Amino acid sequence: MAFLCAGIAGVSGGIDLSKYRYPLLVFLGGACFGILSTVVKIAYASGIDRTGVSSGQFFFGLLFLLPFAWRAWPRDMSARQILLLLAAGIPTGCTTLFYYHSLETVSASLAVVLLFQYILIALVLETLLHRTMPSHQKILAVLLLLPGSVLASGVLTGAPLAADAKGVFYGLLSAASYAITLFLNGTVGRGVPSVCKAAIMASGGALLTFFMLPPAFLLDGQAFLQILPYGLVLGVLGVTLPPLLFAIGIPHTGVGLAGILTSSELVIAMLSAHFILGEPVSMAAWIGIAMIFAGIVIGNR
Repeated sequence: MAFLCAGIAGVSGGIDLSKYRYPLLVFLGGACFGILSTVVKIAYASGIDRTGVSSGQFFFGLLFLLPFAWRAWPRDMSARQILLLLAAGIPTGCTTLFYYHSLETVSASLAVVLLFQYILIALVLETLLHRTMPSHQKILAVLLLLPGSVLASGVLTGAPLAADAKGVFYGLLSAASYAITLFLNGTVGRGVPSVCKAAIMASGGALLTFFMLPPAFLLDGQAFLQILPYGLVLGVLGVTLPPLLFAIGIPHTGVGLAGILTSSELVIAMLSAHFILGEPVSMAAWIGIAMIFAGIVIGNR
């Protein structure tokens, strides 16, 4: 973890990155999530089920994160702080569980569009809790990001939508829990070392996920070896890096801008599916991707 921050600090020695350093970290955190969908598709194709993918992601991610947290652990951290951060990590697990529930009854493209409503929810949360109206740049960014997500997802150019009220409900719940995750990353645990904060919050999400989807592969050597290569990648990109990057960046960007910056997730998901899996990307999707990038740039001005 130290090499990541040191690298950024080294670059900033020659270029003034004071305005862009923390937004870049949040952007990269969203981008990490974007690669997950491609890895999950490959894992599913190899015969691993939803339980193995979800619980394996948290298990291996924490294996990477906890040793760094142990080295940076402050001696004066109280039990109350630990419990608060564990509770703050629960929405992370909720996002995964709600999103997978949504995918059971709605199309993948519609599920993505529902999840991306977190951008609007995050902006509303920041407006209500801080009692300040969003800037014109943020409003314009959202006006580009939401229709851009619709175009990029292919929901308008694919097969007819398959949805029911339950699936839509869970999709919107996943959006709300993701927005809450971003908000809590920016407000809870100030003063706690970022790697410790990330590890404890990830542990909170892991506890919920393990309760709902027990990691049975830990008791089966063959299943463990099957999940191992995918779990390592999913763990680093889904549990180790994003919470750490969010813990460092979101306290400086605020939840509204964080919601805009993490829309990098959909862009990277589309690009990785195209270049790794060979999935076609329509012209409308490319226009949507361009709109998302434009929204990110405008929102960070």
